Amino acid sequence: MALVRVHVVSDVHGNAEALARAGDGADALLVLGDLLEFVDYADHSRGILGAVFGAQKVARFAYLRNHGRPGEAGAYARSLWEELPDPAVVVEEAVREQYAAMFGSLTAPTYATPGNVDVPALWPEFTEHIRVLDGDVAEIGGLRVGFVGGALLPPGGRLWRRGTPWVPYLRTHEEYAAAVAGLTGIDVLCSHIPPKVAELTYDVMARKDENGSPHLLELIRRERPRWSLFGHVHQPLASRVRISRTECVNVGHFRRTARPYVLHW
Repeated sequence: MALVRVHVVSDVHGNAEALARAGDGADALLVLGDLLEFVDYADHSRGILGAVFGAQKVARFAYLRNHGRPGEAGAYARSLWEELPDPAVVVEEAVREQYAAMFGSLTAPTYATPGNVDVPALWPEFTEHIRVLDGDVAEIGGLRVGFVGGALLPPGGRLWRRGTPWVPYLRTHEEYAAAVAGLTGIDVLCSHIPPKVAELTYDVMARKDENGSPHLLELIRRERPRWSLFGHVHQPLASRVRISRTECVNVGHFRRTARPYVLHW
């Protein structure tokens, strides 16, 4: 069997230009979610908030997010949305614009699962030429590759849908466990969030633990795939950890690196 070259990216966050090159030379491109960029903290004119409200207001939000009192940034964001007659429509238009640019740039055979910042309900409008998998398995180059998207709700958390222009793709533990349960006999595990391993979930810049999945960890111990691939944590304490025969790899913050993670099998 010929050697298969697979490129993997996660946390694209609006970097459509780099995404257009991500599959160059690959037999397949795996996209592990978070294509959207809502707030660009480096360039306040970019991202969905920048496009809707302008750089000056986003700069104020970013300052409050980092230096404001608890709840102040959220209150300021709500005041911005209240300025608009129908914020949900405005956000949806901006999301569609980003998705059209990113999905339209993909040329290599692509397999994708959504991240917590994505809006999977809109994906069918843009993904006729790619395979979208979430709780599903695909055969790629002779190996079984399982995909599960989204992130976990924090313990005791709930989604507030009323009056909000955008809702993240967060799942209850029961919903996530049900999606993971269908990934049997896999050789490669692809998810947006990491398995619940402290070195993989801790973000050294944010100085906090992101939510990792105990369900993914259980699956790794049970199925023992060759690789577990994921993103979500932009600056992890460890980018890779080995669990028995499984190499667990954070494929990197593609928005910043613009480089795919490369696998051969």
